[in-house]
Amino acid sequence: MSYSNLPTPSPEQGLNLYMQEIRKFPMLEKEEEYMLAKAWVEREDTDSAHQMVTSHLRLAAKIAMGYRGYGLPTAEIISEANVGLMQAVKRFDPEKGFRLSTYAMWWIRASIQEFILRSWSLVKIGTTSAQKKLFFNLRKAKNKIGAIEAGDLRPENVAQIAKDLGVTEKEVISMNRRMSGGDASLNATVGDPTEGQAEWQDWLEDENADQAADYERNDELETRRELMVEAMDVLNDREKAILAARRLQEKATTLEELSGEFNVSRERIRQIEVRAFEKLQDKMRELAKEKGLMKG
Repeated sequence: MSYSNLPTPSPEQGLNLYMQEIRKFPMLEKEEEYMLAKAWVEREDTDSAHQMVTSHLRLAAKIAMGYRGYGLPTAEIISEANVGLMQAVKRFDPEKGFRLSTYAMWWIRASIQEFILRSWSLVKIGTTSAQKKLFFNLRKAKNKIGAIEAGDLRPENVAQIAKDLGVTEKEVISMNRRMSGGDASLNATVGDPTEGQAEWQDWLEDENADQAADYERNDELETRRELMVEAMDVLNDREKAILAARRLQEKATTLEELSGEFNVSRERIRQIEVRAFEKLQDKMRELAKEKGLMKG
């Protein structure tokens, strides 16, 4: 599967022109998508894979637009989204019963986030998941409490964000300054001189972590994804659709919308969602035990 023959966004070309170009590729019907995926899985038919990728370029671009607030060129973010999309197509199993778009969202977001972290030189191997969560949620948290002004946050805002995101107040202050001031050196000093200053990298680095541990965590995440895909077989079509709409999309479909679509009450939709999630978890645990990934 080649990336070179896909439309590529660039500053010279202009984003609008790229968006016009990718809109020319038709969306796939469910059956058509299934047949193309089968052709790729069974025969590694590159033309089929190419059709699946191009038909989802709009999805990749839409997700990429949600990451424009990190000071990076939009064209580069979209390109990384397309890389994630290609990985999704490469690994997609059409027999699991759900659409490529649902599966691809995970890969697209992961590819974009890894690119942002690399580009900012902010999070190196060993950074905790809490710090990554802070990096990707600080702007949203500030907007939620109305702390949108430039400069340092007020103490009460720092305390609220730290509580909401499960990090220390020091980390909130440092991250806010970092994101407000651009990609400064990791050796820049922060903190009050009277209390002792430190460098950015002093709190970004987890001294107990190493490359092996980082790869192990990534491998575990991939294993969980594969287990979830396999476990989806335990759900019927309605359960799959509702669970995907409520929990596997970037923006969850409301109970009201699904109530109208399936012609049942909102409470019934909620019950189906909860039950489907429980069934999925049970099946994942069962599969994990069968594969020797879980004790007991």
